[in-house]
Amino acid sequence: MEQLKHECGVAMIRLLRPLEYYEQKYGSRMYGLHKLYLLMEKQHNRGQEGAGMVCVKLDARPGEEYMFRERALGAGAITEIFDRLQLPTACELYMGHLRYSTTGKRGLSYVHPFLRRSNYRANNLALCGNFNMTNVDETFHRITDEGQHPRQYADTYIMLEQVGHRLDREVEHLYDACRARGLKGMEATAYIEAHIDLANVLRTASRDWDGGYVMCGVTGSGESFALRDPWGIRPAYWYMDDEVMVLASERPVIQTVLNVTAERVNELQPGQALLLSKAGQLRLEQINPAREKRACSFERIYFSRGSDVDIYKERKLLGEKLVAPVLEAIGGDIAHTVFSFIPNTAEVAFYGLLEGFDNYLNELKVRQIEALGHNPDHNELERILSLRIRSEKVAIKDIKLRTFIAEGNSRNDLAAHVYDITYGSLRAGVDNLVVIDDSIVRGTTLRQSIIGILDRLGPKKIVIVSSSPQVRYPDYYGIDMASMEQFIAFRAAIALLKERGREDIITSAYRKAKAQEALPKELMQNPVKDIYAPFTDREISAKMVELLTPPGTRAQVEIVYQTLDGLHEACPNHTGDWYFSGDYPTPGGVKLLNKSFIEYIETTWHADDADAADLRGLKI
Repeated sequence: MEQLKHECGVAMIRLLRPLEYYEQKYGSRMYGLHKLYLLMEKQHNRGQEGAGMVCVKLDARPGEEYMFRERALGAGAITEIFDRLQLPTACELYMGHLRYSTTGKRGLSYVHPFLRRSNYRANNLALCGNFNMTNVDETFHRITDEGQHPRQYADTYIMLEQVGHRLDREVEHLYDACRARGLKGMEATAYIEAHIDLANVLRTASRDWDGGYVMCGVTGSGESFALRDPWGIRPAYWYMDDEVMVLASERPVIQTVLNVTAERVNELQPGQALLLSKAGQLRLEQINPAREKRACSFERIYFSRGSDVDIYKERKLLGEKLVAPVLEAIGGDIAHTVFSFIPNTAEVAFYGLLEGFDNYLNELKVRQIEALGHNPDHNELERILSLRIRSEKVAIKDIKLRTFIAEGNSRNDLAAHVYDITYGSLRAGVDNLVVIDDSIVRGTTLRQSIIGILDRLGPKKIVIVSSSPQVRYPDYYGIDMASMEQFIAFRAAIALLKERGREDIITSAYRKAKAQEALPKELMQNPVKDIYAPFTDREISAKMVELLTPPGTRAQVEIVYQTLDGLHEACPNHTGDWYFSGDYPTPGGVKLLNKSFIEYIETTWHADDADAADLRGLKI
């Protein structure tokens, strides 16, 4: 409904045979380039702001370019960079990236891959990633204290300098070994390129990284790597046979592009690096100790492609687990209820909800038939068996309206027409309408478009169903939701506290956050949980309805959310739920949450609110 934007997607491919092999078997020496294009296009859902790629030609002669980079901005960036790429010859190693910014820093200079040049092939480094770091400030100060000078105050540049610095030290160490062996010139170069150990580089460079990441890199000499964070927050999958090694952010992408089964695609494990030498030899190395796995559950609910076999099942189960609360919301009146979904990402959960209701209905019919005894009346049987689940495509994503060209009320009017409805799909004044969505985060589209447009159909009651729990806390690991006030759940909880005269809870939470500002992040705790503690999920949902229902709405409106237990049962291997629970996997997440809450109190809380004004001047 309200599109959340994932930060990034990555893709890598390394050819393991001579280029002539691919020309003979597949008819083109550009086999690797074609596969990279497909890997990136199949992950276009992950990057809407820009795209970039790097190609490395192995064993180029001196004076020949061996490392090529192209980057572009915009939704058509993938096509643009491939159209623009002019390679004098095919390459063996490719790395691609799709970008969506969660930092507000935009422009071509922020599009990955980032490149660190050197006159020595082994020291050239290109880096890209699907990540967000929570301790950029600490890392920046540490490396500048050591004498380094990053070009920009941004996590990617800082990480590039860290990895590049350690790569330089690794090459220097090998050069010293060459001198001890009496090797010089090209002999020394060949020795260095054959013995670089990127595990040493990554182990030292990533030691203090705090955040969710899959970091990928290639060197000018043909080494390549992918490193996953110790908590397994961000996803990465890889496949290798005797022709290629491929890595991507999503499993079905690899399955589709290379036509392989899910069982043959491997998941990169938390803290693990996939390392591929210049000679094409692969090894997996534990770079950082694995922590408790907290893989992002939003990947399963929303971001990753639903064509993955496991994700498809999980999304259906998320829908199925909503049967009981939806049944309660409609008062058990299935006969007078139409079920639908908000296009397009909620469709799979919708099928699960329907399947769950079908199962419930079958059990109900069995009980009713059994209650008739051994000689049921034909009319009674017909009445029972005719009861069915009514599903319709009620909401339609009409067109992508260019609302930025309008202002004020005109803009709001345009936003109200992002969705259209199927007229006559329910009986006005008779039927309830249940619509399922994958998440309700800000509530903006509900208020500006969805509720009002659905109300035109004349339902008795509109039940908005979210297949995920209430989003209560910011994300700092790669999802575009980092400030407190944007969450409708948070705004509802604040409104309830003020309504019930419990501003003291807000004051107390603010005091706790301020008192922790000088603490090491490892000792910080989440004070924002106190804001939600006095209320049940149902109370917060009811307040959301008040805040989001447009004036003049005729139907009764209710919002039903998935429970945390339901989420964990549906997605048992993806326990990263900090945006719902407030339980951040890394200390940096709690630190940034406290900072966000303090900023909310000190800058966003209404200036004409006397209590808020006093609180902003509070001395800790």
